[in-house]
Amino acid sequence: MKTKYYIIAGEASGDIHGANLIKALQQVDKTVACRAWGGDQMKAAGATLVKHYRNTAFMGFVEVVKNIKTIKHLFDFCKADIKQWQPDVLILIDYPGFNLRMAEFGKKLGIKIIYYISPQVWAWKSKRVHHIKKYVDKMLVILPFEKAFYDRYRYEVDFVGHPLLDVPLVEKNDTLTSKYNKPIIALLPGSRQQEIKRMLPTMLKMVRRF
Repeated sequence: MKTKYYIIAGEASGDIHGANLIKALQQVDKTVACRAWGGDQMKAAGATLVKHYRNTAFMGFVEVVKNIKTIKHLFDFCKADIKQWQPDVLILIDYPGFNLRMAEFGKKLGIKIIYYISPQVWAWKSKRVHHIKKYVDKMLVILPFEKAFYDRYRYEVDFVGHPLLDVPLVEKNDTLTSKYNKPIIALLPGSRQQEIKRMLPTMLKMVRRF
């Protein structure tokens, strides 16, 4: 009998980490079945893609309010899909606004809940820890200090290291360095369209200062 994993990621980085997680699961068990909310990476890794993150990422209060009906539909659709597919394990990757609700829903159905990449509760909305303790069976954190943070709440978590360390590095190209003979600064506004639109213009204004 196949072990069924339902994986939810809401952005490009989560898609990458989810894809690597799926590949690791397949190495342990060739019969795993994965159904996912994610992107092209997770689909290529073998998951049945239910929703693409391009259609599920909403950032900021105004955008959430403008799309409240769409967001409610996504919640309802996800709950119905989970209930119909009946996974053995629900794996949630960051994306707390959506995934913490799914954790509660899945737990009430008797599904094992694993949270991979903790919400940044140590930076804001620390009260969410109580929700996590109640509905998440296992939290996997990627930053060393996160374990110490959760220890303060008497909640045992596993530190598994940052998944970017498992992503193959692009070979360094010294062409630009030799051309300009100066340090090179990369501007990385984020993976979401909203982040790019909001932050890249300001970042580009800083270029003249360097």
